[in-house]
Amino acid sequence: MVELRCHAHGGFLEGLVMYSPEFQAGKAKIVGPAFTVKFAPKADKTAPKLQGNYIDQIPEGAVLFISQPVPHINACYGGLMSLRAKMLNAKGTVIDGAVRDLQEHRDLDYPLFARSTGTTAGGAVCFPSEVNVPLKLQSSIQNAVVSPGDYIIADLDGVVCLPAGLAEKVLDVVPGIFAADNQCAKAIREGMTVKEAFATYRGR
Repeated sequence: MVELRCHAHGGFLEGLVMYSPEFQAGKAKIVGPAFTVKFAPKADKTAPKLQGNYIDQIPEGAVLFISQPVPHINACYGGLMSLRAKMLNAKGTVIDGAVRDLQEHRDLDYPLFARSTGTTAGGAVCFPSEVNVPLKLQSSIQNAVVSPGDYIIADLDGVVCLPAGLAEKVLDVVPGIFAADNQCAKAIREGMTVKEAFATYRGR
């Protein structure tokens, strides 16, 4: 439990919100291991270049997690990418950057989370450079890293990264928390105060 409590933000990745199938609405949820893609600035002549297209490499059941270098004006991900990802049975896509072609993603009923939107393709400013490498969140207020194989959990509330090494420990803890909250909800509906319910079922 001590190791879990060291993650003060609970794995939450700030600034990434649901854009598809709906914008911040609906019951879409995704869970799966991260397949990471790092984009590099076009001006970076030292960055490696991929052979082939990263989208064709997504494993079945994975969540595609893309890191786009700032600024996020041009969009690094469009509708054809989601079409291919869906054909490969990916669970969804999370873009730490900008997305375009929103209607195409929504027509596919494909879960997609991003930091912002745009209209112009990203090729003029960035390019996919590496896959399956650790990605630092493009945030000015949070220091977080998504590594290949970490579990990405995303829904209406936002995006969470569960480090692969903590997954079993979290699975041991979550059922007890869920059961306690259900007991609290039942007690509150029956007239108990929140203070009493928490003390009785959460132990605090």
